[in-house]
Amino acid sequence: MRNIQNINETRKPVDSKISTASKFNLSRWVVWVGFATLLLAAPMVFTSSLSQTMLSQMGIAIIVCLSFNILLGQGGMLSFGHAVYAGMGSFFAIHALSIAGNGQWPIPVSMIPLVGGIGAALLAILLGYVTTKKAAVPFAMITLGVGELIFAMSLMFPEFFGGEGGISGDRVVGSSPFGINFGPQIQVYYLIAIYTFICTALMFAFTQTPLGRMLNAVRDNPERVEFVGYDTRKVRYMAFIIAAFFAGISGGLAALNFEIVTSEVVSTHRSGAYLLFTFLGGTTYFFGPIIGAILMVLAFVLLSELTKAWLLYLGLTFMFMVVYAPGGIASLIMMNVRVAKFGRLKELIPSYIGLAIGAVIMLSGAAGMIEMVYHLNLQISMNSEFNFLGVMLDAKGLSSWLGCIAAALVGLIIFEMIRRRTQRKWSAIQNDIEQEVNRREGLV
Repeated sequence: MRNIQNINETRKPVDSKISTASKFNLSRWVVWVGFATLLLAAPMVFTSSLSQTMLSQMGIAIIVCLSFNILLGQGGMLSFGHAVYAGMGSFFAIHALSIAGNGQWPIPVSMIPLVGGIGAALLAILLGYVTTKKAAVPFAMITLGVGELIFAMSLMFPEFFGGEGGISGDRVVGSSPFGINFGPQIQVYYLIAIYTFICTALMFAFTQTPLGRMLNAVRDNPERVEFVGYDTRKVRYMAFIIAAFFAGISGGLAALNFEIVTSEVVSTHRSGAYLLFTFLGGTTYFFGPIIGAILMVLAFVLLSELTKAWLLYLGLTFMFMVVYAPGGIASLIMMNVRVAKFGRLKELIPSYIGLAIGAVIMLSGAAGMIEMVYHLNLQISMNSEFNFLGVMLDAKGLSSWLGCIAAALVGLIIFEMIRRRTQRKWSAIQNDIEQEVNRREGLV
């Protein structure tokens, strides 16, 4: 009887673990099905040509930002040259498209992005062997040097890179099975959506592999990894090649989408954009770079059309996130999800509303001053008055400047007062949650 009782007692936690795992797997399936549904339904909701173009760019950006996060978030490798592999993938793909169009290579257009991925991976095998010999700051400096080298070469070898005008192609080549010739933008979008889903799934699967786990260990404690017998350089090298492969696929998709590739795709500021928006989205969670990719397209397509000072706004946003939310948007979301699981989020909602009001007032005043400065410097010959957020501002008028300064200061005071109060409330809630967690663990 005692043996049977012992068996029953040991079975309970096992059964609970199995049920927990089942719930976790079910939730994961729900997420992936939801992601696939979102990719399929998005162009049905946003039907304009601009929306379809933006959705296509978002799919491309999701792949390249996730590939960059293999280096930065999972491996702790800060790269300033990731655009080299995405850009070279574009060049390989556009050349393959031209060859296929001439009938010299019977490859379907839908497979062209894989040419970009394989080409980028081969390049990473060559350049990554040198790049991954070092880690931390030396690694970052080497990637910066490689990026500058490839960008300089793009202007020195016009036979391959096309010079300043770049290389153009035509994606409507070959046969058209089921009437699909990739001429309409909607057909290109669904091709990008398929690649986005498959690449996202593969990169997530990589995080669950022994190599992905070991890459995390190399990031956190490389000395201990060396101590247990693993070669940290080989781990970085293999991850570098995998990241380059997916970046090359994104470059190949971009070549099909735009049908032109210029030297700008391998530039350092393109690498900086991948770094900035991946960080803004959040590198500590897998879905963070997806958020960053969406923000990148919105900034490049919409924000750049709304204001000439959009790069300044991006810089200020990056500084704000580094100071107040270094974990990125994904980290903020997950922290609040944890609070919501314990039923304490409703206590913070009024504070969040107050923070939002203070931030809007402060940013409106600051943005008004920025726009007036740009208006004075870039449009001197035009009228000094202009419309900003439904309010007429005079770039040469004292009242406009005083009003913007007052709004910025009032918003800052409101934001800072509520932020301090919210921080105290947040700390108290976190302490309560920790006590509750400890109590539950004690009961178990």
